Amino acid sequence: MNQEDKKITRREFVATTAKVIAAGTIVPMLGPRKTIGAESPLKKRIAVVGTGLRGTLMWGRDLLRDQGDRVEMVGLCDINRKRVETSKRLIGAEIPTYTDLDRMLKETHPDILIVSTKDSTHHEQIIPALKFGCDVLTEKPMTTDDLKCRMILDTEKQTGKKIIVAFNYRYAYVSQKIKELLMENPIGTITSVDFHWYLDVYHGADYFRRWHAFKENSGTLWVHKATHHFDLINWLLEADPIEISALGELRNYGRNGQFRSRNCRGCTYQDQCPFYWDMTKDSISMSLYAECESEDGYLRDACVYREDINIYDTMVAQARYSNGALMSYSLNAFMPYEGFSLAFNGTAGRLEARSYERQPWTPPRSFEVRLTKNFGKSEIVEVEEVQGEHGGADPRLRQMIFDPEMPDPYKQRAGTRAGAMSILTGIAAVKSIESGKPVKIADLIKL
Repeated sequence: MNQEDKKITRREFVATTAKVIAAGTIVPMLGPRKTIGAESPLKKRIAVVGTGLRGTLMWGRDLLRDQGDRVEMVGLCDINRKRVETSKRLIGAEIPTYTDLDRMLKETHPDILIVSTKDSTHHEQIIPALKFGCDVLTEKPMTTDDLKCRMILDTEKQTGKKIIVAFNYRYAYVSQKIKELLMENPIGTITSVDFHWYLDVYHGADYFRRWHAFKENSGTLWVHKATHHFDLINWLLEADPIEISALGELRNYGRNGQFRSRNCRGCTYQDQCPFYWDMTKDSISMSLYAECESEDGYLRDACVYREDINIYDTMVAQARYSNGALMSYSLNAFMPYEGFSLAFNGTAGRLEARSYERQPWTPPRSFEVRLTKNFGKSEIVEVEEVQGEHGGADPRLRQMIFDPEMPDPYKQRAGTRAGAMSILTGIAAVKSIESGKPVKIADLIKL
């Protein structure tokens, strides 16, 4: 397709087609990168690289289910030959499969490449795709260190292509309600933020079973997981982080275990280990991972007590923002319950939220948002209760990305600047721990 074809919008195509049909002439094809669907005359050609659970379900099966009138899946790629074929079967569509990204790009010519590979390799897919002429939709974090971040930003600028970062927590109903309230300025000038995230003994432990347990893969949970949280604050405050001071330790997993094994299946300590996970009861994980181990040796149920684990499970930080606000943040990965506590303190009051995702009691609601005015009343703000992944966020994220005409009053769509500022907060936290000193974002990258 030439450059002029790429500039044709869906609306222009529909108008042109109507005129041609009315005139009784033949409708010319616009080129191999555009196909005509039943409901949408211009479907986006989508390819996915990284066919683990997220790539297969969120960006495969569920994307086609929700946005099938807007997208056409033209390729799946993974370095694991068996996994990419399993992914195709689980998605339930006839899609060409590849183990080589360059070959997939050349043969399928996608409009958008979706990147859901291991965090530390995102740049290896993002940069070639941009240079090939694709836009990119990448899972968070955009990458894992400041050098790779700079490379991605430079390539986007040089190619003129677009990167979208999938920050699904922006789309959770409770997050949107908080944003809506803050836009009304009910608590005056925001002076500080209290933000504490609790990963329970099920979800938290899972990061230590997988490739995330090693800094060289994930950048630690400061980057892989906390990227979500830092982006939320950047977005809600509409401000940039300036300086980070952090502490972090490994207190429960890794070398702290009294016994260890290679992985849970067949482990002789399964009756003693509180973190034993019977993977055989999860049919999808067995299909995508256990049955594909012969290709790359990756163990999805690796022991959480491996002695070489080198990320933190107990983390605290203080941050200063460009609008003068200060933040106190913590993340703990072995709590008895799952959720978060978030509060904005202002000169005229306090807005606080508590999320109940999983706990050994039944709360009256999944979310509680409370607005309290100085010298005034306190009230509970109603938040719509929605079932589904990430508080109902994932379907809304997919719709916002693939429906360009969908309004975005809360500025939830996120590009590389948001992707960079969120990971740089976590990268600065790691550098602060390692150096014992505060780290300024501007010393990492100047945006």
